[in-house]
Amino acid sequence: METHTLETADADLVYDVRGPLPTTDGRPPLLMIGQPMDATGFVALAARFPERTVVTYDPRGLGRSVRKDGRVEYAPQTLAADVHAVIEALGAGPVEMFASSGGAVVALAVVAAYPADVTTLVAHEPPLITLTPDGPAAVRARAAVREAYEKRGWGAGMAAFVAMTSWEGEFTEAYFAQPEADPAAFGMPVEDDGSRDDPLLSSRSWAVSSYRPDVEAITAAPTRVVVAVGEESVNVQTGRTSVATAELLGLPVTVFPSHHGGFLDGEFGYPGKPDEFAHRLRQVLDGAS
Repeated sequence: METHTLETADADLVYDVRGPLPTTDGRPPLLMIGQPMDATGFVALAARFPERTVVTYDPRGLGRSVRKDGRVEYAPQTLAADVHAVIEALGAGPVEMFASSGGAVVALAVVAAYPADVTTLVAHEPPLITLTPDGPAAVRARAAVREAYEKRGWGAGMAAFVAMTSWEGEFTEAYFAQPEADPAAFGMPVEDDGSRDDPLLSSRSWAVSSYRPDVEAITAAPTRVVVAVGEESVNVQTGRTSVATAELLGLPVTVFPSHHGGFLDGEFGYPGKPDEFAHRLRQVLDGAS
C-alpha cells in the first residue's frame, strides 16, 4: 500500500492506493469512500479485493486529512470536489466506486457534478432522511440526538444516535415519548469530556443528511448507479432512506448482506459479514443486479 497526500487550497487530502496504477487487470481503480468514516473503516473490505487496485481516503478534517478552509461543517458538494480531486490525482481515468453512509451521499454529488469520474457507483445506505415520508419527524429525531450530545456529552449523544438508527418504522410520537437513552446501557461512557465537535453527533454533517440529489444530472450521467441496502436494515432509518433514494432516482434497491456496517469486521464493535458482503459487491460491480 502506498500513501499519498494531495495538497489543495482548502485541505491536505490523504489517500491510500493498494495495487498498481495504472491497473493491470483492465478494470478501473475501485475507490471506497465514507463520511464521516475515514479510510480505516474500509480495511477489511479492501483486503477482500486482492485482485483489484483499491483506493481509500480520509475526508477533509477527518483521520489524516487536514482542513485549511477554516470551516467545520461538511457539505456534499465540497466533499465531492475533494473526491474529484483525488480521482484526478490518480491519473487512471474514471473509477468504480463503493460509497457507504454519508459517503454514498457524497458519491451522488460526485456523479451529478463530475459525470465522467465514475463508471459504476454502489451507493450503500445513503442517510437522506428528508426523502422519507416521515422526513420532518426524522429531522426532529436528528435534532434530539444533537440536543443530547450538547447537554450531556459524547456518550449520551451516541446512545441517542443508536436509539434513533435502530428504531423500526417511521418516527411516531411513541418514539419521542421514550426515556432518554442511557449510554451505560450501550457500554458507552457516562462522563462528559467536554468536547462538542463530533461530526456525527453535532450539526456539522446535517448538510449531508439533508442533501437532495440532483435527479436530472444523475440520470443524465453515464454512470451506472446501484442503490444498496443491507438485509438487516430494511425497516430502520438507513434502510428506509435507501428505498426512498432509489425511488427518487427511479431505481430498484439492491440487497446486500448484513446491516449498515455490513462490510466491517469486529474491530469497530458490531461486526458485519465482510466475506459475504465482498462477494455481493464483486457480483454487483461485475454487472449483477
